Amino acid sequence: MRHSKLRKKAVTGPAAAVLMCAGALLCSPAAAVTRHDPATLTADPLATWQTDGVVWSLAQARGVVYAAGSFQSVRPPGAAAGTGQVPRHNFAAFDAATGALLPCAPSFTDGAGPYSAGTVRAMKPSPDGRVLYVGGSFGHVGSTGVANAVALDTADCTLRKDFRPVVSATVRAIETTGRQVYLGGDFDKIYGRSRPHVAALTSTGSLLPFKADVDRPVRALSAAPVQRVLLTGGDFERVNGRRAHSFAALDLTTGATVRTFPGWLPPGSTVKAIARDGSRFYVGAEGEGVGVFDGRIAGRLRDGALLWKDTCLGATQAVLPHDGVLYSASHAHDCSRTPGGFPERGVRHTLLAQSVTDRRILHWFPDTDGGLGEGVGPRTLTMAGGVLWVGGEFTQVNDQPQQGLTRFAATAPPSAPQSPALGVLAAHPGKVTIGWHAVWDRSTAVLTYRLYRDGKLVSRQARASAAWDLPAMSYTDSVAAGSRHQYAIEVTNGSRTSPRSAMIVTVPARGGRTSGA
Repeated sequence: MRHSKLRKKAVTGPAAAVLMCAGALLCSPAAAVTRHDPATLTADPLATWQTDGVVWSLAQARGVVYAAGSFQSVRPPGAAAGTGQVPRHNFAAFDAATGALLPCAPSFTDGAGPYSAGTVRAMKPSPDGRVLYVGGSFGHVGSTGVANAVALDTADCTLRKDFRPVVSATVRAIETTGRQVYLGGDFDKIYGRSRPHVAALTSTGSLLPFKADVDRPVRALSAAPVQRVLLTGGDFERVNGRRAHSFAALDLTTGATVRTFPGWLPPGSTVKAIARDGSRFYVGAEGEGVGVFDGRIAGRLRDGALLWKDTCLGATQAVLPHDGVLYSASHAHDCSRTPGGFPERGVRHTLLAQSVTDRRILHWFPDTDGGLGEGVGPRTLTMAGGVLWVGGEFTQVNDQPQQGLTRFAATAPPSAPQSPALGVLAAHPGKVTIGWHAVWDRSTAVLTYRLYRDGKLVSRQARASAAWDLPAMSYTDSVAAGSRHQYAIEVTNGSRTSPRSAMIVTVPARGGRTSGA
């Protein structure tokens, strides 16, 4: 990914309309919000099981969330690495409502031994949720020999006998419709027949006539049955003999090229993720070098028209639309030219939320560290019952230990903001000015500050803030000359309130300047 010059940008969205309220007793935070952006989830994670390695893929079906990747065990929420471990070889299942670990535990390995290497890279349930299709680089499921792609019955977590295609190399993407299962990846053959990097099979594993000549690996697939196209992304440059850099729409039945998207992606960028909702599709990209595109694109399913394109820098690994919000897993570090965005300051924001209609970055800033492997943090997203599950290679979430998996909900109790430190900015007979810097909250743009003198509320101010924009605030209080007073402040995000700050003491003199301690 390239790095752009530092560029300051004012806070936008709810943070654009700020209530100063200096010197006022009461001021309503609601008045500060002039936009009607879609509501996001909270940024505070739910207690979630952890893995000892990388989660490459998540899927949900019939009340179960499946996590798969490159790991050998899972452990309970809050357990330190190496403690409370339960064996799970590259695959685990959890109750979607409670997050509890379930007994469904087939082992995916390369066949060299019971705990040998192997990895799962892709999963997708059938539309009715009865079957879970699994792909990756593995030679055995339990003791059964397979070749990189299988199917499980979700009712009893058993390996199906009718879907065991012989795939010549790694499967990186899976898509399903009512009758077809599409595979994308590094392979060039299935059942020994030429299928360069993308193929279609029946739900019982028979190879379909669908055929597209893709010159390099496929990493993302999304079917649009109404439009009869398979949106395809990856490392490729040519599809069916035509230039189609990294992104193309293929006919669902034949594999013929329906549409290419010239100019959407520069040469140094590749598509890593594709998702869609009722009328739009969304693309996430990763770039290397100068002049690349690392962000997200929205297009119209009906005709493939470009709707918007953000300009954030920091590779995108996954995208997921939900209730008017596009959630993404990335390591964005400069979104200064995207509405609602943030400047380059050497900090990565690994989870983002944007309005699906206008690309505006919303105030939702949970974070992970880079973690293991390539150090990019989150890799995959799925939504189950209104809860966003996030998987990847991270080992921390919001600066607390949490490895491989985390969850965010709409109703989880948010954490309380921190309280700022107070200082005396000016003091004159009969007046004292108390100052502080705004704090910020991961879920709430506009916070309310309540200043107390001797335990009595004297000022309530609402102010927008973000991690990159912590404005100075103040209040000028009228007090009797020579009187001694104690000031403290608390901050609320509407749900939780910080502890009151340490008190400062002021003694306005009868003449001259005031002392403060």
